[in-house]
Amino acid sequence: MEGSGAPAEDILLRRPWLPVSISGCQLLAKSWFGETAYHILLTDMHCVWEERMDTADIQSRSQELNRRLRAPVKAFFTHLCEVVKPCLAGVGSQTENEVQISLTRQEDGSINMRLKSELAGLPFYWEFHCTPAPVALVCIQLVRPLLTMSRLLQKQVEQLGGLLVRKDAEIQDYRENGATLSRERLQTDVFEEQTHREDFIAKALPLLCSEQQEALGFDGDLQELYTAIVTHGSARKRKLSEQRSAEEVEHANKEPELVLNASAGGSVSSESADGNEKQTNNGELETRGAKMVNRPKMQQSLPVTSTAAERPASKPKKKKVGLFK
Repeated sequence: MEGSGAPAEDILLRRPWLPVSISGCQLLAKSWFGETAYHILLTDMHCVWEERMDTADIQSRSQELNRRLRAPVKAFFTHLCEVVKPCLAGVGSQTENEVQISLTRQEDGSINMRLKSELAGLPFYWEFHCTPAPVALVCIQLVRPLLTMSRLLQKQVEQLGGLLVRKDAEIQDYRENGATLSRERLQTDVFEEQTHREDFIAKALPLLCSEQQEALGFDGDLQELYTAIVTHGSARKRKLSEQRSAEEVEHANKEPELVLNASAGGSVSSESADGNEKQTNNGELETRGAKMVNRPKMQQSLPVTSTAAERPASKPKKKKVGLFK
């Protein structure tokens, strides 16, 4: 079983597509086997199929197909890995006489792979029920890496074309200075990129299309290139994810400070508002106090005024008119 330190999807992505032949059907396959789980992909370049199984699913299917076997899931899963991984790697089983594997296509578009071997002297059966994979998975596992490979190879061709042009210029300089070839068979024509491309496509494309088996498979160089591309892409994606997580953590750490600053500003404003209110209240209180202070004085002056108002006006003294002056 393969280590599960990294996510299964990342491990499967880094697996190259390998050419396999099952029941005379030429396929490309990639697979991942964990402790008691697996994920396999198959394609004939017309469709891509997949199957994912976890511990519970494996136990249920093993009991359904092998009623006479009584063993822990890990025991027969270890045996399954030993017999099926070589088949999916395109190298064939080391015990081909004891292992039989066949492939059948279903009407619903899925495919079934049936495997028969021996475990502890008893027949062991297994079936892979592969259904058409979603488009997103096909793009991640096949389309995007192939497009990247195509662009990378195109850049390599451009660089090689430029190198040939410079080599031709170097050879021409030698000739102009009197250099000659000791063997005429080593002489080559001047490289013209457009002419070479047209001639290459005209000759190589029909040959490539006629060899279906070779066109379908990845040789060692292409497998290495595929692995390098998806590994670089995974590392870049992981780095971006870590940077994004770090930025989120930093942003999350800044939020309490902003909240504290906002609350502090709110308290200051509230305090200032309270201060204004207090000042207003104090102003009102001071005004009221002034009125209250002035009010006793008014009350004190009121009795005087009122008594003066209520007191009858004094009658003018009458001059005594009489005999005596």
